[in-house]
Amino acid sequence: MLLVAELTRSEIARDPLRVARFLLGCELVSISSEGVVRVRLVEVEAYRGADDPASHCYRGRTERNAVMFGPAGHLYVYFVYGMHFCLNVVCLAEGVPAAVLLRAGEVLEGEELARRRRPAVRKDTALASGPARLAGVLGITREWDGTDLLRTDSRIRLLRGAPVEDGDVRSGPRVGVSTATELPWRSWVHGSRAVSSYRRGGRRTVSNRG
Repeated sequence: MLLVAELTRSEIARDPLRVARFLLGCELVSISSEGVVRVRLVEVEAYRGADDPASHCYRGRTERNAVMFGPAGHLYVYFVYGMHFCLNVVCLAEGVPAAVLLRAGEVLEGEELARRRRPAVRKDTALASGPARLAGVLGITREWDGTDLLRTDSRIRLLRGAPVEDGDVRSGPRVGVSTATELPWRSWVHGSRAVSSYRRGGRRTVSNRG
């Protein structure tokens, strides 16, 4: 399946708060030997670097977070709680760490494959509701870390989707972080049934804390 690039790197190489808003409505397409799964992003969460104590890069560069230092448009994958993978889109200029955590999406294509990958999920609207479920339905593991989402030959692609009107966007505090909890850097599409449940300080959802 050949996909045509629709996003430019300059659109992603910006402040994570702007990129987070921009990503709402964009689509992720995962291509594997099992088939194709396509989702529409409906919930995201912004993380900066050295000035954001909730970011993986707050204490500097490590082998684990190296992808977050650029270039923009690459996929940063990390493992959390010993059981879940989470997906992030790297942004800002190369050498300046920042990323947007992809929290939830609506499955547009490949529902049967998505169900096989997340058999415990009862409702189709919840298949990609939450960071772990989103990674699961797309079949993403740590080995995908560093994938360029903007290349036409990548296994997972980030594509432009139908724009989301400003009136349909809501924002609020990030989930699961123990610092900078007051920042309303989580954004979502109001009315989407795929947006994840929010529990302040709970462990039901996962975060970009590391």
